[in-house]
This record gives sequence, structure tokens and C-alpha cells, in this order.
Amino acid sequence: MAHRYEFGGPLGAAAITFGLPVLLYFFAFNCNDVSGCPVPSLLNPRTLTWDKWAAEAGWPADGIRNLFNWKVTGIVLAYYMLNLLLWKFLPAQQVHGTKLEHHGRPLQYRMNAFFTSAVLLSVCAVGTYLQGAEFPVWTYITDHYVQILTANLLISYVLSTYLYIRSFSVDTNYPNGNLRELAAGGDTGNLIYDFFIGRELNPRVTLPMFGEVDIKTWCEVYPGLTGWILLDLAFIAKQYRTYGYVSDSIVFITCFQAFYVLNGQYNEPGILTMIDITTDGMGFMLSFGDLVWVPFLYSTQCRYLSVYPLQLGWINIAAVSGVFALGLYIFRAANNQKHVFRTQPTDPSVAGLSYIQTKRGTRLLTAGWWGLSRHINYFGDWVQALPFSLPTGVAGYMILPAGSMAVSHGFQMLDGREVIQGEAYSWGLIFTYFYVLYFAILLIHRERRDDAMCAAKYGEDWEKYSRTVRWRILPWVY
Repeated sequence: MAHRYEFGGPLGAAAITFGLPVLLYFFAFNCNDVSGCPVPSLLNPRTLTWDKWAAEAGWPADGIRNLFNWKVTGIVLAYYMLNLLLWKFLPAQQVHGTKLEHHGRPLQYRMNAFFTSAVLLSVCAVGTYLQGAEFPVWTYITDHYVQILTANLLISYVLSTYLYIRSFSVDTNYPNGNLRELAAGGDTGNLIYDFFIGRELNPRVTLPMFGEVDIKTWCEVYPGLTGWILLDLAFIAKQYRTYGYVSDSIVFITCFQAFYVLNGQYNEPGILTMIDITTDGMGFMLSFGDLVWVPFLYSTQCRYLSVYPLQLGWINIAAVSGVFALGLYIFRAANNQKHVFRTQPTDPSVAGLSYIQTKRGTRLLTAGWWGLSRHINYFGDWVQALPFSLPTGVAGYMILPAGSMAVSHGFQMLDGREVIQGEAYSWGLIFTYFYVLYFAILLIHRERRDDAMCAAKYGEDWEKYSRTVRWRILPWVY
């Protein structure tokens, strides 16, 4: 039987599995606190040599071996263990997910991500109060950034390999006693694709003292998301150690990203209806995305600002806040309207809205927010993510040695070096705005997946709905 591949099939899966980690290292070395963002050699490729690039990028003298460190890896594993301990022993909600397709029963989940983050951040707050920017957590993160990245990357590879091998023990004579099942698109028979997309839908492991742990939801909401905030805070501390002050831009981004994370963790049960949980298997795509891609890519802006302390001023802060508020409003208003329509159809706010009655007995809303596009909430989600990058301005900087006479205004480091934009002006956009481009591609791909599943689910009714609500995400554009 032919399988429907996504992400470009096996070749695309291989490219993502081995290409995205390389991209993160590219970001780490080519936007740095040694020579600039991007490094000067990239601005003049004709003069590029390995030795010149290595000096400008801060490439370790011992080469690739120094990207890994056993002690750092042990500390990262200790961080994971601490998250697991807090998950186990802090008060938690017991929540049921959606019914499993082959069992007709839901799995139960233990959820307390918000309290876990609150405890970890409170400990760091006390440490910062006592020791300031020299608090060891902050200095360790920035001093060993690349080794921490490597440790999390290796964890994601090892976890994915374990889950792939373990998935072959799933009893496919459904229903089975332990509620295990394979993901619909993860059993193609192609090793690299199945390794990437994930074979088992909801893998769980029983650990001594901890009991049963749902690996997918724990990775989705715990170490990576909290780690994202910790990285941002470490870069704030680094900026203070470098300049003796903290810029409003880095505080602004950290506050908005922390709100994004903590709000998601506070509403943790909401993830149980996401495609990641209900449909996708647990493979490299999710393990790498949750543990590596999210914390290390999404903190790029704060990493950039830790070296280039751009001051926004109140007018720019208000403008960017307005963008965030607009996106949040669209996202929340659209989702709330759909929720009310489904659960309280006689409510005055939705009672008069048009819809299509499907043969399955459900109704597809064709008015209000959902008359504008089929996924207007995705547009709101993208707009509220723009403030993650906007405060970096027209990014790019060069670092001049102490005693240099800069021809343009720059920032003076405490060690005497000066940071200016110079020739790097606008080239830093590659790093600080990559998230905006990536997130747009992610949402478009997610919409396409949703559309294909709904077309299979509703048939002719979905075709009628698509003709009625023409636009996919952004009205009159896409």
C-alpha cells in the first residue's frame, strides 16, 4: 500500500534530521560576541579562509571534539532530572486526553508545567538577588552555550533512537491492554522517515519512583519551554556583565517570550487537542523540536541583544506591544468564538452565525472570524510572534578591538571593545528574523496538514466549506 509522505518524504526527513542541527551551530558560531553578527568573513567571502573564519567565529582550538563535554552533559541531564522530580512531586491536574482511535478510551495525563517553571524560576530569582548577574546558572549557560546545545541535541537523538526501537514492541492487535498504538503516518517501513516522524503515538515509560511518564507531553511542555526562558534570562545577565546595564529591548523580548511560555504552561491541558499529541508519532521531529529547536532557536534574539544592547524607547515599545496585542486578540477571539459555537450554540454571540451542516452531524462555521479564513487563528498566532524579532531592529553588528576609533555610533563594552553596525548593518536579519520566516512556514504547513485531514474526514462537505471560506490563513493574500 502506498504511503502518504510529508516533509518531502525520506529525503526531506533526512535533510531535517541532519540539516537543522547544523543550522543551529551555524547560528551559534556566525553570530557571536567575538567578531560580529555575522562574522566579518561572511561579508567578504572572497577573503574567506578556514583559519580566518575559525578565529572570528570562536571555533574551539581542539576542533569539533570540544563541542561536547561530559561534565556539561551531566549537568544538562541533572536539569532534566530536576524537571522530572518537580513533575512528580508538585501538585498536579489529572486530565484525560482525546479518545484513542483504536481503543475508544482516553489516556490520563499528569500536568503541572506552570508550577514546575514557577519553582525553577523562583530559585533562580533568589540566586540572582543574592549574586546578581554572576549567579552561576547564568554564567554557566553563556560560558558553555555550545556544549549545552550539543548535550540537548545528543539527548534528542538518543531518545528518538530508543523510541524507534521500542515502537516495534507495540501490539497492533487493537485494542490491547496497555493502550499503546502506532501513529497513522509513522509506520511506512522507511527507516529514516519513520525515525523522523515517529512510529508510536503516545509512548510511555514506567520509571522507579516516578511511575508512568508520558514522554511526548513531558518533552512538549517541560524542559525545553522552561529552558527557553532560562536562556533568555542568562543573556540578560550576560548583557549586564558586558555593559553594566540592561537594555529595554532584551527585557521586552524576554517578558513577552516568558508570557508566551508561562501562559501555554498554565493552560497545559490545551495541548491535548493539538495535532502533535493526537496525530503525530513521537520521533526525532518532536524530540528535537521540543528539546533543541524551540529553546535554542527561539532565544536567538536575546542572544543577539546581549551583545548589541539596542534601546527602543517608549514609543517603539508601545508600537511593538500594539502588534503583540493585535495578534493575541485575533488568536484568542477566533479560538473563543469557535469554542462557544461548539459548546454553547445558543449563545447570542454565535447564535446568528452561518454554518454548514455536515453529514457527520457536526457544523462548520462560515461567519465571524471563521468566515474570513479557515485558520484566521494562525494569522493571529504569527502576528503575536512578530515582537520576538521586531525589537532587534535592522540587525547586524561588528565588534572592534579596544582602542579602535569607530566612525559611527556604537556601544562600549566594559572591556574596552566597541560594537557598531558598520558593514554588518541589515545582515543580522538572517539570524534575528529567521524565526518569523520559519514560523510562517510552520503555520502554512500545519494548515495544509489540517486541510488534508479535514478533506478526508468531511469529503464533499469540506469541498463546499472551502468554496464558501476561500482563504486559508490571511484573507485576500493566502
